[in-house]
Amino acid sequence: MKELRWEQLSSRIVYKDRWFHARADSCRFPDGRIIEPYYVVEIPDWANIMVVTDQDEVVMVRQYRYAIDAITIELPGGIIDAGEDPQAAARREMREETGYDATDIQFLCKLAPNPAINNNTAYFFLARNAKRIQQQTQDALEDIEVEVYSKTAFLQLLKANKIQHGVQLGPIYEALQQLGWLQTV
Repeated sequence: MKELRWEQLSSRIVYKDRWFHARADSCRFPDGRIIEPYYVVEIPDWANIMVVTDQDEVVMVRQYRYAIDAITIELPGGIIDAGEDPQAAARREMREETGYDATDIQFLCKLAPNPAINNNTAYFFLARNAKRIQQQTQDALEDIEVEVYSKTAFLQLLKANKIQHGVQLGPIYEALQQLGWLQTV
């Protein structure tokens, strides 16, 4: 098999703040060609969780996303703190953003959200038999509304293309497969 891995010749941080770092690298292809700068955005890993109640309701969050100037419907989730286990982060985010909690949590998958330019990983989980145990405890810069959908309403939401967070769609369908909610052809 042909070697495809690039060699990093140099790297420098061109921008850095608490949310992300931008790096400009110089890289050599296996055939000797050099590409520079090649920009890499370093973003923290995050975790999302599909929350399903014992009544087969799906708990989602609605929030405004400035970059696309739209209100989105998404899975609860957020950044994994340094040293935090991804499943613990997903459970923490579920409690904070929705007020729901569950002990029946299953790992679904991990993905590279944009491997061409980002170096982070997104972890996805399915929580079953979730119950509301508290009020939301949002971060200072969050403005999130909780929405609860019946199984039928959630499947209609998907069919109507109302969930726009592209990275979340594959894991949502995996969760539906695990739940037995997808019809087999």
